[in-house]
Amino acid sequence: QVQLVESGGGLVQSGGSLRLSCAASGRTFSSYAMGWFRQAPGKEREFVAAITGSGLTTVHADSVKGRFTISRNNAKITVYLQMNSLKPDDTAVYYCAARSSFLSRLYREYDYWGQGTQVTVSS
Repeated sequence: QVQLVESGGGLVQSGGSLRLSCAASGRTFSSYAMGWFRQAPGKEREFVAAITGSGLTTVHADSVKGRFTISRNNAKITVYLQMNSLKPDDTAVYYCAARSSFLSRLYREYDYWGQGTQVTVSS
């Protein structure tokens, strides 16, 4: 069982930056691939980024590539999402998720989810 708690969301102006954190419980954190997803009102949950358990491989959605960076610190059992050059279209609830297998872009393939953190980007 893995419990996930996101933090770091908030209100920021267009062009600004935020860093989201996702703190995990459990002693086998490094065996889980981690992902970040987001969901805006009236829209489906959308893939943002994912990282393997070792942290050696990452993937990012085209919409955030070059602006967002996923990383992890297994010693601190935490995964991060650094978000730069934020746009109003990035406004959403951001969720982190864990998967006991290789990373995936599909939210249905993740086993554990956090409660989400709101990110609002004003124009």
